[in-house]
Amino acid sequence: MASYITLIKFTQKGIETIKDGPSRVDSARQLFRANGAELKAFYLTLGRYDAVVIAEAANDEAVARIALATGRAGNVHTESLRAFTEDEYRKIVAALP
Repeated sequence: MASYITLIKFTQKGIETIKDGPSRVDSARQLFRANGAELKAFYLTLGRYDAVVIAEAANDEAVARIALATGRAGNVHTESLRAFTEDEYRKIVAALP
């Protein structure tokens, strides 16, 4: 499974209903499972982004489905990044000409 980092910013609607945030994380965890993925960690953050999710998924298409479904609810804007582990990084670099 590939690793992904998703950067999250709350929309105005999302911040107005922030008390529902914990249940939205629970729903997101179920959405990940339904798409063959796993939400490994959720972090509330300070700074440019409001939260970060660490996840694993079989492919980019699953992550795209999750991002679209999540964004459709209107509570957050997301930016998903494919993340490579240190071992993957080492293999990529070793394969360079």
